[in-house]
Amino acid sequence: MIRKQSGPASRHSGRTTTSAPAVAQKSSSKNSLRVIPLGGIEEVGENMTILEYGDDILVIDMGLGFPDETMPGIDYIIPNTKYLEENKKKIKGVIITHGHLDHIGAIPYIMPKIGDPPIYTLKLTGEFIKKRLEEFHLMGRSQIHELNKDDILTLGNFRIRFFRLNHNIPDSIGLAINTPAGLLVYATDWKFDHTPVDGKPTEFDKLAKFGGEGVALLMSDSTNAEKPGYSMSEKTLGETIDRIVGDAKGRVIFATFSTLIGRLQQLIDAAHKHNRKLVVTGRSLVNNVEICLSTNYLRLPAKNMIVKMEQAGKLPDNQVLILTTGSQGEEFSALARISRSEHKTISIKKGDTVIVSASPIPGNERSISSTLSSLARQGARVLYQKILDIHTSGHAYQEDLKLMIALTKPKNFMPIHGEHHMLVAHADLAKSVGVPESNVFILDNGQMLEITSNSAKTMEAKIPTGYVFVDGLGVGDVGEVVLRDRQVMSKDGMFVVIMTIDRRTGKLTQQPDIISRGFIYMKGSEDLLKEVKHEVRKVVETKNGKGYKEPNWAYIRSEVRDQIGDFLFQRTERRPMILPVVIEV
Repeated sequence: MIRKQSGPASRHSGRTTTSAPAVAQKSSSKNSLRVIPLGGIEEVGENMTILEYGDDILVIDMGLGFPDETMPGIDYIIPNTKYLEENKKKIKGVIITHGHLDHIGAIPYIMPKIGDPPIYTLKLTGEFIKKRLEEFHLMGRSQIHELNKDDILTLGNFRIRFFRLNHNIPDSIGLAINTPAGLLVYATDWKFDHTPVDGKPTEFDKLAKFGGEGVALLMSDSTNAEKPGYSMSEKTLGETIDRIVGDAKGRVIFATFSTLIGRLQQLIDAAHKHNRKLVVTGRSLVNNVEICLSTNYLRLPAKNMIVKMEQAGKLPDNQVLILTTGSQGEEFSALARISRSEHKTISIKKGDTVIVSASPIPGNERSISSTLSSLARQGARVLYQKILDIHTSGHAYQEDLKLMIALTKPKNFMPIHGEHHMLVAHADLAKSVGVPESNVFILDNGQMLEITSNSAKTMEAKIPTGYVFVDGLGVGDVGEVVLRDRQVMSKDGMFVVIMTIDRRTGKLTQQPDIISRGFIYMKGSEDLLKEVKHEVRKVVETKNGKGYKEPNWAYIRSEVRDQIGDFLFQRTERRPMILPVVIEV
């Protein structure tokens, strides 16, 4: 139900959406707020948090993470939602704070498993979610309610107010959530930007108001908690971008994240100022530019600024600016394909200026370096963060983090959004500005923080967590065992031993066949293969020797795997995956 907010809150011209509150329970756990992170506090990514009071559950964000080099073949990582699946009837709604993939990317994978509860968010984020659901052919399954930042939402025991935060994507919000146990302020992915590109700074007045009401718990972004000072305004990049675009004699190719809308606007403005047409390439960038133009989150200063590459090819090089994905060196991104001369319409020319406007995500450094080297080898002038300040973080530095704590005056503090060492650094900051050490809580995914009107404590109980891997169309079907097998094969390869054994005698009827993939080159290793075959025969004849009655193929395979594995390690100091195969005749 949607209705106009009445009483004091009506000055915001908000509206309240209400779901019937749950009946209070008598047990202590039913009269307390439980804060349960499912992802995002042991890593950067997979952001998802549960708030539970009585029989009501509120879900905040539903993000994915990206695999590292120890996860071969994995596309994405999503949070473990077993607890939500078992309690799906309690879920009153899902609130999404902004449109980055580490906050919305897991929606198509998780929502069908938890009953498709309603989603609440602001307009641009809602449009990004719709596009993602459309890509998975899930449009229409989930109700997406697009709210205004001054709306008030009531879902069971949760009364939620919103406040604008600056990040590097529009419509980023924080949450002020009133519960019977007290007021919780949730601020993920933010910085204080006093000169934002869209002219809409953080709502400091609301933060101060919440502080005056009394904040039981502040949960705040820890990504840059180890960096001193203040974060740089996104707008400061405008002058650098303008200078680079103006000075370039040839084409400008600009690679950045597809969701850095403020940066894209400054690029559009620079292109217009210096009489350049825009070419947009990369699926996510094309989609996001279309969405933002249609919703007025991006503005074109002149008509027909965006052209196809075929049209741009007829223009002088100094009248072309190409926007592309691939700032992280992703293998199939537009920039990576350009660097390998595999892009359908764009090839590097001598005199091109290539700008990579992003900081490397840990683990991506090597692929980025390879892409940059390939571009430079083809004659491009390559600019990136180490050479020039052409990127600014969307996350608060230490002084901003301290100011957030000072404004909200929390009784208790819980750092979120970051690796464990980032959380520790943020916890130390909180203690340095007056939050008692006993009131600072660093959790792991799946741990529970229980808050009542007069206390807060970490509970001993923990819900199921751990990585859920997305590999192609498979979700969760690749576990630790499969991943470990892939790691072994990627490191030392695979060695297949095929044995044809007479069932009656238990003896080999012929020499074993050997197949090697990624371990040795068989044509150059005849002596080693001869020794292996001899060892296999020894193992089979020893285990199927005197007293042989019935075949135990599992035992034979196990012995061959272990003994041939040890033999190969002695000869090569490598451990390939050994796959024994028994053909019974």
